[in-house]
Amino acid sequence: MTRAGNTAGKAQSVTLSEAGLPGWLEPVARAVRTVQPRQLSRFLPPADGAGRQSAVLILFGEGRAESEGGRGPELLLMERASSLRSHAGQPSFPGGSLDPEDGDPQGEGPLRAALREAEEETGLDPAGVQLFGALPKLYIPVSSFVVTPVLGWWREPSRVGVVDPNETARVFTVPVADLADPANRVTAVHPRGHRGPAFLVESTLVWGFTAGIIDRLLHFAGWERPWDREKQVPLDWRS
Repeated sequence: MTRAGNTAGKAQSVTLSEAGLPGWLEPVARAVRTVQPRQLSRFLPPADGAGRQSAVLILFGEGRAESEGGRGPELLLMERASSLRSHAGQPSFPGGSLDPEDGDPQGEGPLRAALREAEEETGLDPAGVQLFGALPKLYIPVSSFVVTPVLGWWREPSRVGVVDPNETARVFTVPVADLADPANRVTAVHPRGHRGPAFLVESTLVWGFTAGIIDRLLHFAGWERPWDREKQVPLDWRS
């Protein structure tokens, strides 16, 4: 891969590479290579090209080994500030809209945007991130975002935290083992009747688009364990 440093937002080459990925990430890389859009979501980008082009970074880290008191591989998540206009207060992957300098939305633009937004929101050093795949573009109707989920391996972890409290309320990691644990899985029920997978982890409820992607990655990577889909958590009417 061509490493992206603090100039991730500039039009430099950013490539995808699976070289050197740890063995436990191979099921994810394999799923990314084969998954089809309809297997991820029923909400796909409008055929007329409408929507706000954006990208999120799904960043996997090694985490602390169980022998060291840790829970193994983990995902980087953040909680959006409650003052934001779109998806306020929701746990999410780092990410946001493409800027003109990110480049072609159909090319490397989403890769640059995912790294740039993650750096701006969490302070991570993009030089330590190896991008290894991108899922098909998906659509979030409530905000008209056309989202490219970009997957990365946190080869060289860096310190992360809240950079701008106006954008980010919290930055945290979640062990993949906790996400796959049936005890932490629920169905979120929106007041309008919508239902979807959700996760009760790290003192928060991960739901919506982010939870849907995690749910599908667990499934297609073969990490999903049977869980009680009748266990429900109601969402606030403002969600």
